[in-house]
Amino acid sequence: MKIEVMTRRGFLATACAAAAGTLPSSAIGKPKKIPIGIELYSVRDELAKDLTGTVTAVAKMGYEVVEFFSPYAAWTPAYAKEVRKVLDDLNIRCLSTHNGYSGLQGNGLKKAIELNHIIGSQTIVTASSNNAKTQDDWKRVADTMTQAAQTLQPLKMRAGYHNHQSEFIAHDGFRSMPFLAANTPKSVTLQLDIGTCVEAGYDPVAWVQENPGRIRSLHLKDWGVGADRGYNVLFGEGDVPWKNLLNTAVSLGGAEYFLIEQEGSRFPALVTAEKCLANYRKIRP
Repeated sequence: MKIEVMTRRGFLATACAAAAGTLPSSAIGKPKKIPIGIELYSVRDELAKDLTGTVTAVAKMGYEVVEFFSPYAAWTPAYAKEVRKVLDDLNIRCLSTHNGYSGLQGNGLKKAIELNHIIGSQTIVTASSNNAKTQDDWKRVADTMTQAAQTLQPLKMRAGYHNHQSEFIAHDGFRSMPFLAANTPKSVTLQLDIGTCVEAGYDPVAWVQENPGRIRSLHLKDWGVGADRGYNVLFGEGDVPWKNLLNTAVSLGGAEYFLIEQEGSRFPALVTAEKCLANYRKIRP
């Protein structure tokens, strides 16, 4: 199947079809239970002030999974053990972490393995391409991902890559995200940031269909066309056809858990997190 870039008009038509209930029969029926989590960047200021209190707050809301991001790399193993106790006491899991590019090579990878093992995370995701621009640059990124995956496999862990807008935008005819997918082993998770994919004008459903079994986690970030919308919309209030996309992610993408992520909204961060979860429950009870 050839991936095509979806125009915003086409994307909005898909969203309207989803809202009208004219989705394929495969998307109808009781959805498979998938743990719902939160990327803690969504509550970054609160987390920096009070990690235990913030994780406790999102756990009480009903989130089942958290994903720590790059500041965690400065933790000591002793502190990671304290965090693990907090997670265990709250019955909430950390299944992946976000890391800088250095977190997938050398001593950075060694430390990431240690910390992720302690807190129970199984996937070390990089959210950075190390400023890759050319195809040669991206070949080096793919090689780094491949080597990390080979190191992690015997440990029953995975490497992952998290996209932003630029990976889905063609530059001189070259689009880096399909290239990265084609040049890394299937064990590498392609963590889909939906909002940035959509803003780039790319069809997220087509992307999931093109990479079956590799979309093991998704950042549920909405996006909306129009003034004062963009990433400020709450989950479920933007233009993403969520029901179709999430069902496709589960049935074809191999999704193991979902992660709400919010850049910011008209509400305080913790209120935003609670409202996003409530909207999610309306779509996937």
